[in-house]
Amino acid sequence: MKRREFLKKTAILAPALGLFPADLSALVREIKRGQIEKRSLGKTGEMLSIIGFGGIVVRDVSTEEAAQSVRNAIDAGINYFDIAPSYGNAEIMLGPALEPYRKDVFLSSKTQKRDKAGAREELEQSLKYLRTDYFDLYQFHAVTSVEDVHTIMGPGGALETFLEAQKEGKIRYIGFSAHSVEAAMALMDSFDFDTIMFPFHYGSWNAGNFGPQVMERAKEKNMGIIALKAMAKGRWPQGADRSKWTKAWYEPLATREDALTGLRFSLSHPITTAIPPGEASLFHLALELRDEIKPMSQDEIDQLKIQSRNITPIFTYKG
Repeated sequence: MKRREFLKKTAILAPALGLFPADLSALVREIKRGQIEKRSLGKTGEMLSIIGFGGIVVRDVSTEEAAQSVRNAIDAGINYFDIAPSYGNAEIMLGPALEPYRKDVFLSSKTQKRDKAGAREELEQSLKYLRTDYFDLYQFHAVTSVEDVHTIMGPGGALETFLEAQKEGKIRYIGFSAHSVEAAMALMDSFDFDTIMFPFHYGSWNAGNFGPQVMERAKEKNMGIIALKAMAKGRWPQGADRSKWTKAWYEPLATREDALTGLRFSLSHPITTAIPPGEASLFHLALELRDEIKPMSQDEIDQLKIQSRNITPIFTYKG
């Protein structure tokens, strides 16, 4: 189906909904009774579940636990799966667990290699571990510095591998994840990416001025937007007991009420999908909340801004 026909057909599934601080009407939203909401991914025409599966969930678990986590996600309507080589043995665990469902899901992977040769080697290894011939989305992972951007985009940089692999049919779409405003802006200025993955969560947004400027640029470029850290509160308080959350380097929103607030905040923006923390219990909590994730009202937004004043944000931007 051509994208124009796709948009015409699916646009009737949900009414346009404009809210702070952005307008969700730019998204095609598929809302059906008993199913998790799906949203369009930028200019790609893909429709993804508003909750995604972060591969860290299956890091250091048994084969049976990995298979069960994937089954639970599939049964809940999750069709976006994200993985990376830096997630320990997660690729090895996710491959066989996801294999029975591969044709029905959107599989994304990433590389932290910035050079052409390194990116090629890592891409081929990831394809092997994930037991697939292609990735729906392949991304530059955790880009933080402008120097990294110059390496990626320069002669012999990783972008050359991405473009070659796309021609080979091993990559469908090209995107990036970034952990700094400067790197995200530089990447968007350098190439016409399909997607961006960025920490869009209320703690850093309200208390750190981190995210609004990136969101605006991504919207201008009609990119698919994926939210990291939607269930993050802020930095761990000094002396906090972190033993329960070994896969979360930040303080997570761990109660039903708090987790729902975080997910609703992120998904009140023109974000396609949000990735919960890598802790299995927190991912399952997000699944339980999937039917309650509705856009926030202006009053709720204003109250959240006040509540965020005491948060020590994970990320800040002073530009």
